[in-house]
Amino acid sequence: MKFKISLFLVVILVVTLFIGAKAYNENSFLAYTVDTKKQDLKLYWKNENGQAFSSIQNLKLWIEKKNLTLYFAMNAGMYKKDHSPQGLYIEKQKTLSPLDTTKAVGNFYLKPNGVFYLTTENVAEICTTERFRDNKKVKYATQSGPMLLIDGKIHPDFKEGSANLNIRNGVGILPDGKVVFVLSKNEVNFYDFASYFKSLGCKNALYLDGFVSRAYLPSQNWIQTDGDFGVLFAVVRK
Repeated sequence: MKFKISLFLVVILVVTLFIGAKAYNENSFLAYTVDTKKQDLKLYWKNENGQAFSSIQNLKLWIEKKNLTLYFAMNAGMYKKDHSPQGLYIEKQKTLSPLDTTKAVGNFYLKPNGVFYLTTENVAEICTTERFRDNKKVKYATQSGPMLLIDGKIHPDFKEGSANLNIRNGVGILPDGKVVFVLSKNEVNFYDFASYFKSLGCKNALYLDGFVSRAYLPSQNWIQTDGDFGVLFAVVRK
């Protein structure tokens, strides 16, 4: 009898863990996929007067004045105190901030770090900083770090079960070439965050930022319009 009860409890535990893991993957992250061949994905930093947008709300109001609709927005690569991009930033094929290859401490400099970029043919790519080359066909680019996935492998410095928990956001490239943006709804460590991108089939994914992270996605009832950022990702439509 005791054996049957113990076996029953083990089964319950396994089922609970399985369901819990599935719920973690499905409900702990906000994920949005962008088809760059069909949708208008851009990076935004300053308005025509040279003022940084800083918040999603400011970007939203600016876009609406142009009789357009902000469909999605999320903070992009890391930034300095003056809201200028930390590392590479390319906008409309112009390099406004150079690639940062220095050695220092902090998430940005946890090597390998990397670059997200969009070509003039609207092909999205993510690569390590060392592999990035500007062939003058890069329309938009933002540098950040660390890489979450490198050629399908989780960053070697990430530890499973790490207590380094935080709200995090990142970007990955799906097998079909589409871009997936992810924001953790709860605090998560780097290993689990990278694992989520891997579960989606991404080979390369890049960490964008931490506790400051915000996203605007009304289609999923997720509306955060505050923030104090440098560069922002956005999808705009007529």
